[in-house]
Amino acid sequence: MMKFGLHSAILPGMTFEEFIDYAAQVGFECAEICCWPVGKAIRRYAGITHIDINNSDNDKLLYYKKYAEDKGVDIAILGYYPNPLDPDQMEVAVAHINKLIDAAATMNVNKISTFIGRDKTKCVEENLDIYEKVWTPIVKHAEDAGVKIGIENCPMLYTKDEWPGGNNLACAPYIWRQMFERIPSDNLGLSYDPSHPYLLHGDEVKPVYDFADKIFHVHFKDIKIYPEKLYEYGVFAYPTLWHSPKLPGMGGVNFAGLISALNDIHYEGSAVIEVEDKAFENCVEDVKKGIEQSYRFLRQYL
Repeated sequence: MMKFGLHSAILPGMTFEEFIDYAAQVGFECAEICCWPVGKAIRRYAGITHIDINNSDNDKLLYYKKYAEDKGVDIAILGYYPNPLDPDQMEVAVAHINKLIDAAATMNVNKISTFIGRDKTKCVEENLDIYEKVWTPIVKHAEDAGVKIGIENCPMLYTKDEWPGGNNLACAPYIWRQMFERIPSDNLGLSYDPSHPYLLHGDEVKPVYDFADKIFHVHFKDIKIYPEKLYEYGVFAYPTLWHSPKLPGMGGVNFAGLISALNDIHYEGSAVIEVEDKAFENCVEDVKKGIEQSYRFLRQYL
């Protein structure tokens, strides 16, 4: 059965140890750990560093793994979500992704979660050409290291500054198919988040069946679409005007159908709660209430 866990991004003020202690206390079996380079965040829920791989030798990396194991929490995947296809970010992002692959191998975690990225000024076809050039050596490095790369399917197209094309190419099934055709590798797959196809007015359950062998990791996140705002602004307006992220069960994602589908395909990987609900962000205690409410809601299906 799949392992139920928590994404560390929602608790940026905690140390690694504090986060693991809390995850264990709630009852989570695994965790996704944020491993951004230390520095200023480029957006909400980004720039979060619970493991600083740039300043951790092998002994320190193994310490993190053992600390979590001793608390009964599996570090299921290491996360970092930059834009490796943006010319201004490419060099730093690619270098850190490669370091993350090495860290995952050292820790015997053997999975990372990230974005493909996108040059938002170029069309899909142009971006696929750039993707093939940039990502072929990254995937080869992951293959050599025995590490799987899960690409999150977030469009990163929410606000004015992310238009016209968004900051992550891997947002729809027809693009995933071309990605996997251009770089055919057992080490390249998806970190699947059902809230993103729901946002795009697609089917959030069908991809589980269509890409069963490519789902390496799952994010449990929900969103709420406001019909009156969608009416006012239209679907071509940037989505922050007509939707908001919500705790699982508080939006429109069909979690019963999603988890049933994951069981149908015998998914045995990790599935982590990703909380981005502004209604539960006034203080750390509110964040914890949101996490624990999400835990109770999803436990009924797991």
